Amino acid sequence: MFRKPSDVIASLFLAASVVLLSSVASAQSANIDAAKKEGKVVIYGTVVPQVMTQIEKGFEAKYGIKTEYWRADATKVIDRVLTEWRAGKPGFDVVIGARGPVALGKQDNVYAKFSPASTANFPGKFKDRDGQLIAWRITPVGILYNTELVKSADVPKSLDDLLDAKWQGKIAMPDPSRHASTAQWLWNLEQTKGDKWMDFVKGLAKQKPLLFESYSTVPNAIVRGESLLGISYIQYAGQTKGPISFAPIEKNFADPSDAALSAKAANANAAKLFIDYLCSAEGQKKVAETGEFVLFPGIFPAIQGADKIVANLLMLNDPSAEQLTKLQGEFRELFVRK
Repeated sequence: MFRKPSDVIASLFLAASVVLLSSVASAQSANIDAAKKEGKVVIYGTVVPQVMTQIEKGFEAKYGIKTEYWRADATKVIDRVLTEWRAGKPGFDVVIGARGPVALGKQDNVYAKFSPASTANFPGKFKDRDGQLIAWRITPVGILYNTELVKSADVPKSLDDLLDAKWQGKIAMPDPSRHASTAQWLWNLEQTKGDKWMDFVKGLAKQKPLLFESYSTVPNAIVRGESLLGISYIQYAGQTKGPISFAPIEKNFADPSDAALSAKAANANAAKLFIDYLCSAEGQKKVAETGEFVLFPGIFPAIQGADKIVANLLMLNDPSAEQLTKLQGEFRELFVRK
């Protein structure tokens, strides 16, 4: 029996309000002198090089502290984190990634509580109620399209427009039976469509979409003309070269990306300083300049309508592991054609 997103929204908003109030009172500052003595911070994360390089350069220029960064996909990052932790040899000071995978470390008490002073004015709804995961950016999911092959009059104005017969076989999206984030996104449509959310999912499946392994592979399929539309992260419209943009639909769902401090960080002060820099106005501007959506008030990527997207975001709720398994089984029956 699923616990529907609507059943938990009220409690989530209440929890978010409590977190916001408590975080203001318990905001912490990093010890700069102690961080400089440590001299480095070791980070395991999923952030792509073109974004992370800008953050690393800015941090080192400001504090003279080196960063050692190991990157992989979300599953591999949390697997390495948990393997090292359980072996009693954690080699990381900071973990960065999407909330769902990173949160798995909580069960093993991997993270320390930390509330950077720079996050005081971040939106409360994206804050972790346990105070262990520090949200620093958001990744809105939307509709991307090929600007050369889709007429302006045909650009979708809502998700329901994806069900128009003219788009059959021309929509790219990750396979929700294998891609957990897409399964999560489809499940959260209950927030806006109520009990009819599964009717939409079934209608989308009937469109015979082209299925890919992840959000990151969808934009290139659109640029190549393999599909005319796609479901993916909105920021990819500004980060992908070629004829691609995003449809300005009214509501978009988003998931936060988090940074977490290791409870056994060898360079704890440098780690705190890095997270604080990542969330500062300076750090957030560097991230936004790469086309990413950040949480610092008033800082937006150079994407037309970015402020409206942020203002109208809905937060993705996380299904339980059991719910996700059941969802992906149902989506396999609907989307994967034999």
